[in-house]
Amino acid sequence: MKVTFERVIPNEKSSFRTIHNNSPISEFKWEYHYHPEIELVCVLSGSGTRHVGYHKSNYTNGDLVLIGSNIPHSGFGLNSIDPHEEIVLQFKQEILQFPEQEVEARSIKDLLELSKYGIKFHRKIKKAMIPKLRLILESEGYKRYLLLLEILFELSQSKDYELLNNEIMPYTIISKNKTRLENIFTFVEHNYDKEINIEDVAKLANLTLPAFCNFFKKATQITFTEFVNRYRINKACLLMAQDKSISECSYNCGFNNVTYFNRMFKKYTEKTPSEFMKNFSHNKVNVDLKVEEPKIKIGF
Repeated sequence: MKVTFERVIPNEKSSFRTIHNNSPISEFKWEYHYHPEIELVCVLSGSGTRHVGYHKSNYTNGDLVLIGSNIPHSGFGLNSIDPHEEIVLQFKQEILQFPEQEVEARSIKDLLELSKYGIKFHRKIKKAMIPKLRLILESEGYKRYLLLLEILFELSQSKDYELLNNEIMPYTIISKNKTRLENIFTFVEHNYDKEINIEDVAKLANLTLPAFCNFFKKATQITFTEFVNRYRINKACLLMAQDKSISECSYNCGFNNVTYFNRMFKKYTEKTPSEFMKNFSHNKVNVDLKVEEPKIKIGF
């Protein structure tokens, strides 16, 4: 897993960028990245993985998320299947300067401040925003800018949302430890389906075991064991969505004991594997892997 800086170039004759992704997902790289621009992502329909800051979870039936400046995140086509369609707005906060006496604009300022935690809006809000987001793709000039303000103002008036993180992840945590974290993430990606010895990972990071544990907790806000368990449960959710059996998901994701797998699955999803599979088949599931201690929902 690479952690990259993305350079965002506004559209021609515009102060911000709009993107309409409607191509096969195989044509895109859904990398973990960051950029100074604030980003609004609207997945019109379908399922995939949202990964914003410390938070990682699956979504179904589309998504609408506002991501603050320099908050590391993945493209929302991660782990999705075709057809995948999304509209993305990327803009710098500097283009939204308002006079201090402009009372109506204060809610937008508050919204952008909250976006540093990642804001997931509920389905009703997403549905209401889709016509305006489609219209902004077709608009030009000042009308386009006014539509951006209108979208942000309407979002700022909504209380139908939840914050994805309890703490702000500084991008400096990623940039300063980029290579070491990439090596750790890649190791887990390649080995999550088998037993992982934490001492081997500490050696990979060129740290003693105590130093590695301290480093990983400081960088991600969760322990390495917690991270591996969440990664495995996330993979298990994806396998279940492909109609794999509970035992297959357990053993294919590195759990050697189905009973322990069931316990971990319930801990992180608040559903049993059987409940998850039943709900998913009826398109009702929206899994957020939750953390009990500390109170951050998920790591990388």
